[in-house]
Formats: sequence, C-alpha cells, structure tokens
Amino acid sequence: MAQVLIIEDDELIAALERDFFKNSNFDVTVARDAKSGMKALSQTAVDAVILDVGLPDEDGFTVCQKLREKSDVPILFVTAHTSDEDKIKGLGLGADDYIVKPFNPSELIARVKAHIDIHERLLAGAHLMRDETLPDIQTGDLKIFIRRRQVFRGKKEILLTGKEFNLLLFLAQHPNQVLSKKYLFEMIWHLDALGEMATVTVHVNRLRDKLNEVKPKFTAIETVWGNGYRFRME
Repeated sequence: MAQVLIIEDDELIAALERDFFKNSNFDVTVARDAKSGMKALSQTAVDAVILDVGLPDEDGFTVCQKLREKSDVPILFVTAHTSDEDKIKGLGLGADDYIVKPFNPSELIARVKAHIDIHERLLAGAHLMRDETLPDIQTGDLKIFIRRRQVFRGKKEILLTGKEFNLLLFLAQHPNQVLSKKYLFEMIWHLDALGEMATVTVHVNRLRDKLNEVKPKFTAIETVWGNGYRFRME
C-alpha cells in the first residue's frame, strides 16, 4: 500500500485530501506546517508528497527545495497559487507536478499514481545494480526492507498495516533507546498525544502478536515499565 505525505495547513482541505487518498487505498500522513512535514519525511518511508505553497512557517517552494535535497520521492504541489510564475518556480525547484485548487479528486489520485509508477520504473534500472536481498535493517532473524515496506522473520513475511510498519521502523531506527508512549504517538501519528496512550499500547501489542507468528518468540521490543518501550538491537 502506497504512503502519501500531505503538507497542508488548511484543516478542511487536508481532511478532504486525506479522505480521497484513504478511499483509494493509500496510507496517509498529514502535516500542518513545514516543520512537521520535514519531520514526517525523515521518519516515514513515503511514496509521494502533496505540498501546499502557503504554509504558516515556511513557504512551500522552500520546503520543496529542502525535500528534493533529501529525497527523489514524487512531489506534487496542490495550491491556490495560480500564476504561471509560481508554476514555473515550483517545477524548477524539482516538483513533479503543479495542480491548482480547486482540483478534481479523481485527477489528483490519478496523477499521484502515475508519478509513483514513473518513479518506480525509473528506479528499476538502479535496482538491478543493487542486491535487493539485503535488508535495510536486520537484527536476529528480523529483516526490514524500507523502500519495499516489507518485514520478514527468517523467510516468512510479516504482513503489517501502515502504522504498524512505521512504528516498527521508528523503534528499529532508534535502537536501545527508551521511547515514551507520548513521544511515539507524536512521532508516528503526528498529533497531540494527550489522552491517546492506549493507541500506542494497542499497536505495540498487535505488532508483537504478528512478529510472534514465527518461533521463537520475538523479544526485541521491550516494555520499560513506567517509561515506554525500547527496541533491543543485537
């Protein structure tokens, strides 16, 4: 399932875009400003970025430039800025597309799918030069392939939801650190964690159950009572 990052400060538009993508079987992360968007990109393997120009803390053109320096992921501006100068500027900074609001939801989804497909085909040649059998993260018999968003224990693939994968990846990328439930909720769900501790607990338990489908029992995700969780890396 493809993962889309939406960087949009307008709450209503962000919600509409989120619903459009979820209804088209995408996993979605929403950031309401540039800082949150950059943080989300660094913590989540995304397949496309939907970017507004008018953000509260930094304009979208600057964000696009920063994103392009860090990643070759498809970037699509979806914005009310309609001038030809803005379109040329956005595309010149490395955006793959520029869509003016109001937009047709079906067209937006179609364009995102097309850009993801083009991106994957362009990477195919490079992939032939790499050993795709090597995981990005491995500890014991656990293997995590970030771009493919796949997890294995031994030869068995563990099928995870988008949030379960993101949670496991975040824990594994911060090995041997105690991470509080509040911090994990803020990093994975990008929301105020007040009153949402049970969300993290439920997802950790589900993650453990799925990883325990293979014997021996998976013990790398440790509960640090009163503090949170720790991923023990061998």
